[in-house]
Amino acid sequence: MTDIFSTLFFILLTIIIFKFSLSVNNKFKIAFLNPILMTAIIIIIILKLFNITYSDYYKGGSIIISALGPIVVVLAVPLYKNRDDLTKNFIPIIGGITASIITTFVSITLLCKLFGIDETIFLSLLSKSITTPMAVESTKMLGGNETVTILAVMITGLFGAALAPMIIRIGKIKNNIAKGIGIGSAAHALGTSKAVEMNEEAGAASGLAMGVTGLMTIIVIIIFA
Repeated sequence: MTDIFSTLFFILLTIIIFKFSLSVNNKFKIAFLNPILMTAIIIIIILKLFNITYSDYYKGGSIIISALGPIVVVLAVPLYKNRDDLTKNFIPIIGGITASIITTFVSITLLCKLFGIDETIFLSLLSKSITTPMAVESTKMLGGNETVTILAVMITGLFGAALAPMIIRIGKIKNNIAKGIGIGSAAHALGTSKAVEMNEEAGAASGLAMGVTGLMTIIVIIIFA
């Protein structure tokens, strides 16, 4: 019974903190006050202050994580509604996703060589722009460090979601599909959540880009692994 109450408590705590973080983000409109990042920081502080182990917190956290899979299916709704526009722009979409993957691989390779980064870390960073479950499996195939991959995916998503509106504004990007493809192929699920906030068409394109980018990245890794 104690475990049940503990699990429910941590689920409720996470939801309350996220709602608080969301309200702060909506009030101040500062890109780096990302509700997901703020929630993580606040929870870490609470765990440290009250000497709560991560394993205890994870009893509730694991249930939230397990719910993320089915929730992602919701992205199929805007995808279906905008299927005609996405189909018409099939070639530019694939071109944009391919360019994103090449840019990711080339930039990571050059920066790792420039700074003399260890090969294990290099292999762990190659999957930074795809959603976590795919990224972890890709890293396993390459022989990288899964923890580094998860951290890189989180940082990429947070920065992508935070900077996307500014980059779109500076680049004067007007086309919603272009916005979505750029965000989804570079910043996976966290970026897609920002694209959904922009409008339904951008969210649909971002959801498509996220899935195709993950699939194409894994195919490339399987070929060259």
